[in-house]
Amino acid sequence: MNISTKKRVALGISLVALSVGGVLFVQASQEPKVPESKYRTATVDVGGITQTVTATGTINPVALINVGSQMSGTVAEINADFNDHVKKGQVLLKLEPTIFNAGVRKAQAGLASAEASLRLAQATYERNERLVAQNYMSALLLDQARRELDVSRANFALAKAELAHAQADLDNSVIRAPIDGVVIKRTIDLGQTVAAAFATPNLFQIAKDLTKMQIDTNVSEADVGALKNEQAARFVVDAYPDREFDATMRQFRLAATVAQNVVTYNVVLDVENRDELLKPGMTAQVRLVVGNRPHVLRIPTAALRFRLPDEEVEAAARQNKDAGGKPAATAASVPPPAADDDVAFRSKSETTRSFKIYKLDAENRPVPVDIKIGLSNFRYTEVLSGALKQGDKVVIRAVAPSAPSLM
Repeated sequence: MNISTKKRVALGISLVALSVGGVLFVQASQEPKVPESKYRTATVDVGGITQTVTATGTINPVALINVGSQMSGTVAEINADFNDHVKKGQVLLKLEPTIFNAGVRKAQAGLASAEASLRLAQATYERNERLVAQNYMSALLLDQARRELDVSRANFALAKAELAHAQADLDNSVIRAPIDGVVIKRTIDLGQTVAAAFATPNLFQIAKDLTKMQIDTNVSEADVGALKNEQAARFVVDAYPDREFDATMRQFRLAATVAQNVVTYNVVLDVENRDELLKPGMTAQVRLVVGNRPHVLRIPTAALRFRLPDEEVEAAARQNKDAGGKPAATAASVPPPAADDDVAFRSKSETTRSFKIYKLDAENRPVPVDIKIGLSNFRYTEVLSGALKQGDKVVIRAVAPSAPSLM
């Protein structure tokens, strides 16, 4: 093929390309242009939704025992300190025993005296009984001897009780651990005086087992209807911001707390703390899982909060009227109530679970759609019914108009 032939072939190909490009340009110019959307949208999709109840609580030991003293005295010995692991019956503290030992010795002396008096009264009664039987003594003297014997027996019993009381005071001057646990608080020092005359002083605070903790939370009355025992929960604490811990709801307590007209209920959750990372008194941010749907039609929760401005609604109505059309509606629109319909007696599901949202049509215009919702969280909401399908674009907010250029 010579050079002139090659030029003619190249020229023909160029002409064909220009012709095709011209045809495509004319077709594109004749197609109607869809106006640019003025709204930020999200796509309706299918996925999972987890509904939670949030609350703030305090981490506490399951059993927290305040150890006090029934006796007054001066602290002579301290055998436990903060964070010490103690066993049941272990000596924690001793009071100065001098006064208590003296009380025991006094009671022992009183018991010995009462016992001697009892032996004498018993012997006197037995002797008088024999004399009366032989008519050497009157029955009146026997009755008096019997009375002396009864008094001596009562005094002996009283002396035994006083000895037991003195011994108990001595035993109570030694403070022992009531349970196995960890000392998390000590409020007494060596040489300090313990005064138990009016109220029992708290000397130690012992947690039973720090490997098992509980969270005491306050849940709003609006959320308690979804709570059940054994529900799963997760929480975080400030000490470990990058880690979540598991918990299980154990108890919903019926006693309500009212603060500034806000009603809350105490909900207790069980926590495994095998590593003892969680400490008593920490603040926990808790999320209780009250519902989980793995495969549902869902929309962003922000779509429920979007509302068209009044001027746009009026403009759309006027445009529809001028065009001779009917007001925009969808198949999911709720029919108007009957004349005898009283909204106050509708069910809660009809009045609180129905929402109006907006989706974009083919020309990027917002079209109202009435839907009924199911589970909801801060991110997604389940769609139970309504003219929505997967892939539709719903409006979540209006796009702010761009500022005019200064150039």
